[in-house]
Amino acid sequence: MESSAPQSSPGPARRPRHRDRHGRGLRGPLAPPQVPISLTRSELFDDYVRESVERLERRWPQLIDVEFAVQEVPQPGQGEADPEGGVPLGRLQPAKQGRKSRIVVYRRPVEIRAKSREDRAALVHEILIEQVADLLGMSPDAIDPRYDEE
Repeated sequence: MESSAPQSSPGPARRPRHRDRHGRGLRGPLAPPQVPISLTRSELFDDYVRESVERLERRWPQLIDVEFAVQEVPQPGQGEADPEGGVPLGRLQPAKQGRKSRIVVYRRPVEIRAKSREDRAALVHEILIEQVADLLGMSPDAIDPRYDEE
């Protein structure tokens, strides 16, 4: 008598191998999205600038009319030079016809100079204080009394 059941191959059935060997599903993120570890370096840097600008705007309401920006590096040919001959960390573009004043912080030069998160945040704040002082024609100490404190 012939059997109508399909023929099975000898041995256990082979399934394709997956990274999920134990059936637990894919791994989730290491940290929830609101935790700083899950932010990119660029996003963290933007947060440093945003926090510093908010702090300065509370003290100097006229800064609401100033545009703040972050760029990776200074663009060549813009005539920007650090007084010591190095790479600038920030730049002030005064207001022109129909355009607001603009303060730019350069992310990569700042990251190279400051290794820890705390140092980066402090350096960003110092750069913004110096640029705001130039814009308002004041000394950095007048902009933020804690300027230049270690």
